Amino acid sequence: MDDNRAPAVRLEPWSEADAELLRALNAPELTTHLGGPESEEALARRHRRYVDLSADRTGAGRMFRIVLLPAEGTGAGATAGSIGFWAREWAGEQVYETGWAVLPAVQGRGVATAAARAVAERARAEGRRRHLHAFPSVDHPASNAVCRAAGFELLGPRDFEYPPGSPIRCNDWRLDLERF
Repeated sequence: MDDNRAPAVRLEPWSEADAELLRALNAPELTTHLGGPESEEALARRHRRYVDLSADRTGAGRMFRIVLLPAEGTGAGATAGSIGFWAREWAGEQVYETGWAVLPAVQGRGVATAAARAVAERARAEGRRRHLHAFPSVDHPASNAVCRAAGFELLGPRDFEYPPGSPIRCNDWRLDLERF
């Protein structure tokens, strides 16, 4: 998508109020490439992790609600999805990983790409890791397109377990935060 037409988004820290958003993002059509919907108990644990990560000040990462900003003067923004980054070790390096989910009503408009760029800025501002990785399924063309459009470099396919115990084949995309 042309940067001049990319939607404006704002990232807001994940909060207790975002539990319903997490439930909406747990729909079967949004979790096909992630092993399917999670149980209510698993969602509650995930929500708690997101709230805790949002409040963390150690550089472990952050979770955000994606807000699609309206045209000038047309009111409040609409919640569009979630995105975040978190610390992990990958291939012997301390890196950040990112992941996102966008509600069906706003998919295909560049929201995920705009949010990926915004979260990369947030990860870079932490100044603690050089690289930000994303691991979309090789069978998920939309998420792979987001990585490409957001400036990530494709390093190639990798075998993963996600959720644990469920093997999947993912692409390893890397963004150099020092050059972004």
